[in-house]
Amino acid sequence: MTDAVGSIDMPDAQDEAQESKRKARKGGKRGKKGPFGRLALFYRQIIAELRKVVWPTRSQLTTYTTVVIVFVVIMIGLVTVIDYGFSHAVKYIFG
Repeated sequence: MTDAVGSIDMPDAQDEAQESKRKARKGGKRGKKGPFGRLALFYRQIIAELRKVVWPTRSQLTTYTTVVIVFVVIMIGLVTVIDYGFSHAVKYIFG
Protein backbone atom coordinates (compact mmCIF):
# COMPACT_ATOMS: atom_id res chain seq x y z
CA MET A 1 0.00 0.00 0.00
CA THR A 2 1.50 3.36 -1.00
CA ASP A 3 0.69 6.99 -0.49
CA ALA A 4 2.23 10.32 -1.57
CA VAL A 5 5.20 9.88 0.77
CA GLY A 6 6.11 6.33 -0.17
CA SER A 7 5.60 2.80 0.97
CA ILE A 8 4.16 2.29 4.43
CA ASP A 9 5.57 -1.22 4.67
CA MET A 10 9.12 -0.26 3.60
CA PRO A 11 10.39 3.09 4.91
CA ASP A 12 12.84 4.86 2.68
CA ALA A 13 16.50 5.43 3.53
CA GLN A 14 15.94 8.88 5.05
CA ASP A 15 13.43 7.54 7.55
CA GLU A 16 15.83 4.77 8.56
CA ALA A 17 18.67 7.26 9.00
CA GLN A 18 16.51 9.51 11.19
CA GLU A 19 15.41 6.57 13.32
CA SER A 20 19.00 5.50 13.89
CA LYS A 21 19.92 9.06 14.95
CA ARG A 22 17.03 9.10 17.42
CA LYS A 23 18.14 5.80 18.92
CA ALA A 24 21.74 6.99 19.27
CA ARG A 25 20.84 9.95 21.50
CA LYS A 26 20.22 9.23 25.16
CA GLY A 27 18.06 11.78 26.95
CA GLY A 28 18.73 14.72 24.66
CA LYS A 29 19.87 17.85 26.51
CA ARG A 30 19.09 16.36 29.89
CA GLY A 31 21.40 13.42 29.26
CA LYS A 32 24.43 15.69 28.78
CA LYS A 33 24.00 17.63 32.04
CA GLY A 34 25.10 16.43 35.43
CA PRO A 35 22.81 16.06 38.45
CA PHE A 36 23.17 19.74 39.41
CA GLY A 37 22.33 20.85 35.87
CA ARG A 38 19.20 18.69 35.88
CA LEU A 39 18.23 20.06 39.30
CA ALA A 40 18.70 23.64 38.07
CA LEU A 41 16.57 22.85 35.01
CA PHE A 42 13.88 21.39 37.25
CA TYR A 43 13.72 24.55 39.39
CA ARG A 44 13.70 26.80 36.31
CA GLN A 45 10.73 24.83 34.99
CA ILE A 46 8.94 25.17 38.35
CA ILE A 47 9.37 28.95 38.28
CA ALA A 48 8.21 29.11 34.66
CA GLU A 49 5.04 27.17 35.57
CA LEU A 50 4.38 29.38 38.61
CA ARG A 51 4.53 32.45 36.37
CA LYS A 52 1.68 30.98 34.30
CA VAL A 53 -0.61 30.69 37.35
CA VAL A 54 -3.44 33.20 37.59
CA TRP A 55 -3.28 34.26 41.24
CA PRO A 56 -6.52 35.43 42.90
CA THR A 57 -6.90 38.99 44.14
CA ARG A 58 -7.24 39.71 47.84
CA SER A 59 -11.02 40.10 47.59
CA GLN A 60 -11.38 36.82 45.66
CA LEU A 61 -9.22 35.04 48.23
CA THR A 62 -11.36 36.44 51.07
CA THR A 63 -14.53 35.32 49.31
CA TYR A 64 -13.21 31.81 48.64
CA THR A 65 -11.98 31.44 52.22
CA THR A 66 -15.34 32.56 53.61
CA VAL A 67 -17.21 30.13 51.39
CA VAL A 68 -14.99 27.23 52.49
CA ILE A 69 -15.32 28.07 56.19
CA VAL A 70 -19.14 28.39 55.93
CA PHE A 71 -19.35 25.07 54.05
CA VAL A 72 -17.18 23.30 56.65
CA VAL A 73 -19.29 24.69 59.52
CA ILE A 74 -22.51 23.52 57.80
CA MET A 75 -21.04 20.04 57.23
CA ILE A 76 -19.90 19.83 60.87
CA GLY A 77 -23.43 20.72 61.98
CA LEU A 78 -24.98 18.15 59.63
CA VAL A 79 -22.66 15.36 60.78
CA THR A 80 -23.27 16.29 64.42
CA VAL A 81 -27.05 16.12 63.99
CA ILE A 82 -26.87 12.77 62.17
CA ASP A 83 -24.49 11.34 64.79
CA TYR A 84 -26.75 12.53 67.60
CA GLY A 85 -29.76 10.94 65.91
CA PHE A 86 -27.99 7.62 65.33
CA SER A 87 -26.71 7.50 68.90
CA HIS A 88 -30.25 8.00 70.27
CA ALA A 89 -31.64 5.42 67.86
CA VAL A 90 -29.04 2.85 68.97
CA LYS A 91 -29.76 3.60 72.65
CA TYR A 92 -33.51 3.20 72.02
CA ILE A 93 -33.11 -0.09 70.10
CA PHE A 94 -30.49 -1.76 72.28
CA GLY A 95 -31.46 -0.15 75.59
